[in-house]
Amino acid sequence: MKNVWRKFRKNYIALFGFAIIVLIMVTAIFAKWIAPFDPYEMNPAVMLEPPSSTHWFGTDQFGRDIFSRVLYGSQISLQVGIISVGIALVIGTIMGVFAGYYGKWVDAILSRVTDVLFSFPDILLALVVMAILGPSLTNLMIAIGIVYTPTFARVARSAVLELRNSLYIEAAQSMGVKAPTIMLRHILPNALAPIIVQVTLSLAFAILAEAALSFLGLGVSPDMPSWGVMLSEAKDWMENSWWTAIFPGIAITLAVFSFNVMGDGLRDALDPRL
Repeated sequence: MKNVWRKFRKNYIALFGFAIIVLIMVTAIFAKWIAPFDPYEMNPAVMLEPPSSTHWFGTDQFGRDIFSRVLYGSQISLQVGIISVGIALVIGTIMGVFAGYYGKWVDAILSRVTDVLFSFPDILLALVVMAILGPSLTNLMIAIGIVYTPTFARVARSAVLELRNSLYIEAAQSMGVKAPTIMLRHILPNALAPIIVQVTLSLAFAILAEAALSFLGLGVSPDMPSWGVMLSEAKDWMENSWWTAIFPGIAITLAVFSFNVMGDGLRDALDPRL
């Protein structure tokens, strides 16, 4: 881990992304104390007020403080990203490890399942799942988790296929070590590097997917301070009140950019060939 960190910190763009992610996480955790206003409080007296010393990011069409709503929106984005990617990580990794290790008919069945899921565009598949389950925060996390499950299955399967015929795996098999133990103690730890990189990249896409689905009205409740909901509400006012769309858009851009560049940095740091 010391070597990984030494390589990672030499990549200044990835380090910048990591710093932004830490900042987003801090604002999400301490939003209750940092936000100057209640994100749900409406004040008709200050509707569509431009950025000022009182309202740093201005106010929306209901007089709600946009800065406070952006801070609370980070909670929703991180919650959806972490839980949905966690779902995809667990299910997809289990599928990929089993398919790569056992091969034959197990690999054929699991690979066909992932191929079917891959045949749908990400947002379209998420829309179908949300249409079946109904719009809610819990269903949104499940939908995004299902969308990214085949990605983790494919990554894990590729890593296991490279490790399956290694000498230490054959030695463990010849000693009578059971297959679950081999997969858990010998294969999975050595396949973690590409999976960790995929986690960071998927977090970026999960945040983007949450914003897109919320923008379309199939995500969180319309009254919640989600970045996607804020953009959806701002589309009718952005021509005359640019701040209603600019600041939620910047928040989404920074979050997605930061996870992407951090993922690239981790990929370089964890690659032994570099």
